Amino acid sequence: MAETLQTQHLFAQVLSRVHAVCAAELGAGADLSRVVVEPPKDPAHGDMATNAAMVLAKEAKAKPRDLAERIAARLRAEEMVSSVDVAGPGFINLTLKVAVWTDALRAIVRAGGAYGKSAIGAGEKVNVEYVSANPTGPMHVGHCRGAVFGDALASLLELAGFAVTREYYINDAGAQVDVLARSAFLRYREALGEDIGEIPEGLYPGDYLKPVGQALAAQHGKTLLAMAEAEWLPLVRAKAIDMMMEAIKGDLAALNIAHDVFFSERSLIASGNDRVAATIDFLRAKGDVYEGRLPPPKGAPVDDYEDREQTLFRATTYGDDVDRPLLKSDGSYTYFASDIAYHKDKFDRGFHNLVDVWGADHGGYIKRVEAAIKAVTGNKAALDVKIVQLVRLLRNGEPVKMSKRAGDFVTLREVVDEVGKDAVRFMMLYRKNDAVLDFDLAKVIEQSRDNPVFYVQYGHARGHSIFRTAREEVLHDLPEEEGARLAYLAAAPVERLVDPAELSLLRKLAIYPRTVEAAAAAHEPHRIAFYLYDLASEFHALWTKGRDLPYLRFIINNDAEMTTARLAMVQGVVTVLASGLGVLGVGAPNEMR
Repeated sequence: MAETLQTQHLFAQVLSRVHAVCAAELGAGADLSRVVVEPPKDPAHGDMATNAAMVLAKEAKAKPRDLAERIAARLRAEEMVSSVDVAGPGFINLTLKVAVWTDALRAIVRAGGAYGKSAIGAGEKVNVEYVSANPTGPMHVGHCRGAVFGDALASLLELAGFAVTREYYINDAGAQVDVLARSAFLRYREALGEDIGEIPEGLYPGDYLKPVGQALAAQHGKTLLAMAEAEWLPLVRAKAIDMMMEAIKGDLAALNIAHDVFFSERSLIASGNDRVAATIDFLRAKGDVYEGRLPPPKGAPVDDYEDREQTLFRATTYGDDVDRPLLKSDGSYTYFASDIAYHKDKFDRGFHNLVDVWGADHGGYIKRVEAAIKAVTGNKAALDVKIVQLVRLLRNGEPVKMSKRAGDFVTLREVVDEVGKDAVRFMMLYRKNDAVLDFDLAKVIEQSRDNPVFYVQYGHARGHSIFRTAREEVLHDLPEEEGARLAYLAAAPVERLVDPAELSLLRKLAIYPRTVEAAAAAHEPHRIAFYLYDLASEFHALWTKGRDLPYLRFIINNDAEMTTARLAMVQGVVTVLASGLGVLGVGAPNEMR
């Protein structure tokens, strides 16, 4: 059994055996695509459950319960199966032999850092676009959540075998960057000694633009003052965007986030290479663009509604509620038109699997972008938009005051500087992305079970503490270096691990690869955070149990063999915690300070 487990994780192995049994019962042509194996909701029902009889009954022309009994009879003959029960209308519950779990532990120790890696992605290219904050100021705590989510999702997909590109879309072509330029020009005049007074309404008031003004003054002296706005605006805008993007990249680096691609919206309309116009022409040739009028919106009036003949995309043909404008009344492109061209560019670069991570205020934009992608790719690309909800920043339950430097929000850097990268990243992922997150700056630095990031990291550190103690007291030749220690523990007599609490921990370790695959398929990295907390909880509970029941201690001074077996179990925990924390971008410390 152990050799098979090295190449196929336990749930996949059991599923392949269930498939083989079903094929033997129904014939080789049976459709087994909906047959799954998963942990039962109630652990008392067994180790694994399958829906095989429920989904195959129609094809087998049998009652689900009757088919379940036939499949169960075959499964009882399987080497790894201890018992099989049929429940309810036809669910099949399997209990596996103890040797299966100890063999699974051997496989974990032999695999080391490779444990949990999957090939389900089969090298497929995936584009994950996240953050994409407007380059008009420093990143705030709301951007932080989308940044961490997107980065962890990219790492999760890589672990599952996908070829991932991390991308940032720079919105550097809209009206907001012209406002940025005018705000920076004001700071430029200030840097030259002018008293600019109060920042006028409609411009960005934060002090973060003062360095931009100083850089412009150093570069241009007073020459910009003599220019008309049409001349200085592009110069100031380019400088301001460059400096804002450098600041944003610095903020992201504080979270250990780095993108592979920074894609400029302005590049889509570059002189001589207007890809937005080309995309509109492409859609027009397909009959998906026409000149027409839109009906007035239902309900409350919309400020930007114009009752005029305009260029429209037939979004309703592809599932949207209304057709969408592509040109404004002044002839410039709508933001949506640029977005269509941008997503077509992704497809043209070979990405058929797209993930966009957006803020809470963009939910109403999903349908039109999905419609556009169907049109420009001929339904050959899949888009999954993940909405990241708001973050409420608290301190001991009270809302945190705004940042003076930024003007009206708390910056990402302030939060990271106060509580650290690890606390920020873990807690941003310890709640589903579409639920509002309360982030309490006081709670995330507590050293208690109520602080999940501490509790999980402490599990990893406790494992290494056990290794150090074992080396001092019993196994003096236990290697310190990870690779050598894995080789040392690979031959541990893990068959001696038979206590129910130990077997429960082994079951938890064995489910990690399946958790990775399920989380990657659903694009839900929070599942890894939840799993790690549960694993750490079981590990800490078993350690605590050993204080009251000496025979369960990890280190038995007069039994080196049992100590070695339990250290292999500790190694399994350390390996999985390090892997999962790596996916989340959180450190796995060997000791807590």
